[in-house]
Amino acid sequence: MTEPIVRVFPDRASLGYAAAADIAAQLRERLNYQNSVRMVFAAAPSQQETLDALVAEVGIDWTRVTAFQMDDYIGLPQDAPQRFGQWLRRAVFDRVPFKEVHLMRTDGDPEQRAQEYADLLAAEPIDLVCLGIGVNGHIAFNDPPVADFADPAAVKVVELDDTCRQQQVDDGCFPTFDDVPPTALTLTVPRLLDADQLFCVVPGQAKADAVRRTLNDPIGEACPATALRTHRSCVLYLDQDSAGALD
Repeated sequence: MTEPIVRVFPDRASLGYAAAADIAAQLRERLNYQNSVRMVFAAAPSQQETLDALVAEVGIDWTRVTAFQMDDYIGLPQDAPQRFGQWLRRAVFDRVPFKEVHLMRTDGDPEQRAQEYADLLAAEPIDLVCLGIGVNGHIAFNDPPVADFADPAAVKVVELDDTCRQQQVDDGCFPTFDDVPPTALTLTVPRLLDADQLFCVVPGQAKADAVRRTLNDPIGEACPATALRTHRSCVLYLDQDSAGALD
């Protein structure tokens, strides 16, 4: 088992620049010997500085990069601004010329949509994942009650726990708890870990305990982010606030 590389920076801005530089370097390197790159993006305010810096990087042939999203709400209109697909369009998808962008659909039968997205992901290997960690230790929308490190599915329907829904309010994505949809589609833990390289960006004091648990708790679904410690190539980017509970 290879423990994640942990890098700590003074603030969110320097964290974002460093993470973006590493992601960009990996994209350039892979595009030197691969025809294309397939990558998955998390949607959250914690990712904003990194994505802003990433789209400013030069020398990346985005026309050979295919993008996926990590999760999204069920029950919101496809064009609702709170949807993660729409957030990612504003943050990155509409700012560089991707080869393809696969937005996650959650209209109609959610189970059917989950299988359709799983099929898109399975067409070729996923090279890179840019993710974060929730205040309850979730990765994607794999909250502790629904996370399964041996999940047979690649994408599944989940019920969001109260801590996760409250985080969406605290992040400014919804005005009240009741406005946050209770269900979502998410890539599962095994699907995330099947990618070749993970870049995990986790700024902010609100994430300090989740970071501590990620690195120190027993590996298991009680803190889904502990699964990152089983991955062969994961870098964890922290700022002074999110690293505050570490020894």
